[in-house]
Amino acid sequence: MKHIKIQNEKDTRSGFGAGLEELGKTNPNVVALCADLIGSLKMDAFKAQNPERFFQTGIAEANMIGMAAGLTIGGKIPFTGTFANFSTSRVYDQIRQSVAYSNKNVKVCASHAGLTLGEDGATHQVLEDIGMMKMLPNMVVISPADYNQTKAATIAIADYEGPVYLRFGRPKVPNFTEENKKFVIGQADVLNEGKDVTIIATGHLVWKAVEAGRVLLEKGINPEIINMSTIKPLDAKTVLDSIRKTRCVVTAEEHMKNGGLGDSIAQLLAEKMPTPLEMVAVDDSFGESGKGEELLSKYNINTVNIVEAVEKVIARK
Repeated sequence: MKHIKIQNEKDTRSGFGAGLEELGKTNPNVVALCADLIGSLKMDAFKAQNPERFFQTGIAEANMIGMAAGLTIGGKIPFTGTFANFSTSRVYDQIRQSVAYSNKNVKVCASHAGLTLGEDGATHQVLEDIGMMKMLPNMVVISPADYNQTKAATIAIADYEGPVYLRFGRPKVPNFTEENKKFVIGQADVLNEGKDVTIIATGHLVWKAVEAGRVLLEKGINPEIINMSTIKPLDAKTVLDSIRKTRCVVTAEEHMKNGGLGDSIAQLLAEKMPTPLEMVAVDDSFGESGKGEELLSKYNINTVNIVEAVEKVIARK
């Protein structure tokens, strides 16, 4: 297995803030809007350096999306920022009608996604947002793995013409992807080449997949591990090339089984290459208040659950 080195631990929302700050210096058309969560979204530096290009909308997320759609008409590239739940569930109609249907160049940037939001509980922990957003025509859906990749993805989506949903989180997680590597929308990264099973993970669960890979190697199982940072458009070629070798697959995500990454992989396999599949994801449930790592364990989406899913799917070959 490749040696994957942790550079440090950082929260992915800070990667977004760093990417936005760089865009403030390099792209004069980038503007930012925030629904009263500037500190939580790490948008402070952009605001301080570009006060005339920053709009505080207050707790009025629907208005924020409408304003962002309007700004694109004048050639601006708006980045909206709030919690993932408020970026999707609260404003789905506005995103559908004013952004996706109209194919507006809005970047919906969503922090505090998944269970690892932690103590704020079920009302703030969104586990269905990937499904909601990937079902919208014209919408790109990105879920980077760590600080470096979130920063790179933030910079990359400014050059993409069209609506994008960028999902990231609050907790500090291992920062292990290559620093300053250009992010390519729709391109997966093979972190380890293996022959026994394919593990496809996204977001915070990518590092859990790497941890699981080390445990599996000790058990004599050599996994191919894929960081699927773009969920839509899906990198079907990388997935199918891997599964031709391994003949079984496990997906891992901090999201509901319904509508998530696993759902996309299942659809691809059903159409192109029927293959044994196990999904590590939340099973049709809301979250609850608690510490992030403890919640991952309680809802069965931690390292040990990936290992168990691998052993189960290999037995189904």
